[in-house]
Amino acid sequence: MAEPVGPVGPESLEVGQPLLRRYRRGVVTSWLQACRVVAVDSGAVLCWIPVGGGFAFRQLADGSPVRAAPIADFEAARLAIGGWQGRSALILMPPGRAHSVWWFFSGDEFDGWYVNLEARTGLWRYGDQYGVDVTDHELDLVIDPDRGWQWKDEAELDAVTGQPGYWDAAASAGIRAEGRRVLDDLAAGGFPFDGSWCDFRPDPAWPVPRLPDPLPDFRWPRG
Repeated sequence: MAEPVGPVGPESLEVGQPLLRRYRRGVVTSWLQACRVVAVDSGAVLCWIPVGGGFAFRQLADGSPVRAAPIADFEAARLAIGGWQGRSALILMPPGRAHSVWWFFSGDEFDGWYVNLEARTGLWRYGDQYGVDVTDHELDLVIDPDRGWQWKDEAELDAVTGQPGYWDAAASAGIRAEGRRVLDDLAAGGFPFDGSWCDFRPDPAWPVPRLPDPLPDFRWPRG
């Protein structure tokens, strides 16, 4: 089996190449998004996942996803593999910030921003696959095209705070503080909330990104 090589820097990425966002809970993969690199600028990585792109999530026996649950529940659930549904997303991962910003598109029409509060590792390479590991922080922001906004999943953040494998109350307060910093960015009207990329169209020559087979299952960072 190929060994991971890394960390690798954003300069290693090329426009159009596949990039995997691999979400982790404990030592297991909880979510996977097969994306394609759109741009790399000053350490920030912008990637694209269209409807139908490779996607996987932890699924209970009744078919529902595992969310805001003890780590053991993620470990016991199966990893269901399918395609990304609903709306295509352009995902910005800014360096030094504990969030990503998503531009949602319904067809070709921009449909608002979504802010996923998260922690990320550095980029990794595993054979010819490049990716980044993500720890989802449960709390999110939904921002309309007119810049009206609302919190999402506040109860989920509170539900897991203090559970083994998650974060304590102080770290939970830090997650909320990062969300408020994003709201300051929104109020300032600068990038990424200045209209940039709202007219994005993917290169029509790009194939729909697929999950690698077999899936990369290794601990990262190593140690």
